[in-house]
Amino acid sequence: MASYNRVVLVGNTTRDVELRKIPSGTEVCDLGLAVNERRRDAQGNQIEDTTFVDVTLWGKTAVIAAEYTRKGSPVLIEGRLKTDTWETDGQKRSKLKVIADRLVLLSSRGSAAGGAPRASYGAAPQQSSSFQDAQPPFEPDESIADGDLPF
Repeated sequence: MASYNRVVLVGNTTRDVELRKIPSGTEVCDLGLAVNERRRDAQGNQIEDTTFVDVTLWGKTAVIAAEYTRKGSPVLIEGRLKTDTWETDGQKRSKLKVIADRLVLLSSRGSAAGGAPRASYGAAPQQSSSFQDAQPPFEPDESIADGDLPF
């Protein structure tokens, strides 16, 4: 069975980013992301839930995050989920986090107010240059009439 591990999150950073280097010289940073969800309960009251997500960025993307984001900066993160596991006092612990492939700054430098996307950093997924270049995943079967479809 095939697997697909992809996450796209939009939220605000919860702290300033601290850039560090691992022994090989590669830059890495961790940031906290607050993602808000607004909904109404059964009585019609508005409820706001906030989910806090730990994100790790590597290389040039980490350098850009450290330089251009501050606490409260709106960003879009694209990446994959990873589980970190460790042991503390004989207790096994684990935490789910995001390894970011792409960072999109959603406000201009020095502004935490949001707005049009300013810049995107990291490896973007491979996409066709236009819709016309995209190939269908299968050849359509002309013998099937619309009335034959189960939906």
